[in-house]
Amino acid sequence: MTKKFVKGFLLTAAIAAFTASGVFAADAEPMRIAALKGPTAMGMVQMMDAEDSEREFPIASAVDEIPPMIVKGSVDVAAVPANLASVLYNNTEGAVEVLAINTLGVLYIVENGDSINSVEDLRGKTIYASGKGATPEYALDYILTGNGIDPSADVTIEWKSEHAECLAALLAAENGVALLPQPFVTTAQMQNEGIRTALDLTEEWDALQEGAEAPSALLTGVVIARREYAETHPEEIDAFLSDYEQSIAFVNEDTDAAAALVGKFEIVPEPVAKKALPACNIAFISGEEMQQKLSGYLAVLAEQNPAAVGGQLPADDFYYLSGSASDAAAQTEAETEAE
Repeated sequence: MTKKFVKGFLLTAAIAAFTASGVFAADAEPMRIAALKGPTAMGMVQMMDAEDSEREFPIASAVDEIPPMIVKGSVDVAAVPANLASVLYNNTEGAVEVLAINTLGVLYIVENGDSINSVEDLRGKTIYASGKGATPEYALDYILTGNGIDPSADVTIEWKSEHAECLAALLAAENGVALLPQPFVTTAQMQNEGIRTALDLTEEWDALQEGAEAPSALLTGVVIARREYAETHPEEIDAFLSDYEQSIAFVNEDTDAAAALVGKFEIVPEPVAKKALPACNIAFISGEEMQQKLSGYLAVLAEQNPAAVGGQLPADDFYYLSGSASDAAAQTEAETEAE
């Protein structure tokens, strides 16, 4: 056996050992980012279209598809309803952290008729809705209760598993009423000109918060990461946030180009996206401003129903602040060297 062969064999064996141990394999794994069909995925389309991207973007149709992905580690980052992020934090003993707010209020009461002009007009109505256990349910309950309407007695709420089912029920019912987010409001109006936007839940929320010492805002979505991933891949997280902010700016500034990409990735059809994007309230808020706005929103939900946030408000380590992943990685490295 020649020395050259032995060296080659040993090198091959070493590479195989490193790969098996995860040293090389971990670096080769793409970042996996889950999003829901709707504004959260729409804000990511520029990243999704990048030719040199080392990221994967599984798109879910229903919110309950995403928590198992996070818990099992099949995705590293995910766009989820704001309150669900807190629930996951509490249910996993802090295994997730929130990176940024990505969607402000996008919820509307729409009707196939012309009878709803105030929250009081919802009394006695049947409301089709999707998002039970998430932002839609708790926002609707808060607004109904704040206007003297008992959600369990004064209205009938028919919960559907997906927004698409809710939309179908609305279109099929004469004088139907539904709670829908954008872009499904636009989809409904394009399919039936008689569908009108009756109430903007963001405006109704603000009306209830008027005069509060520290008024909160209605938030729809955030982007979270598995803490283990964020602490072991701080540079990837920071690069993702930078690219995400740019992607959201692109979506908000160039509706036509963004709508074309939304259609390309089959999030919603391009004509729907073109009309809906200006009303989707896609945003990028990170750092201390994110913590202030999100903590205030979660506090309102917790006061209404602690289960809405997972039993208790999350601790400060729930909020990813600039450099926190890098700091955690450096601390872990220092502790390892000390051992």
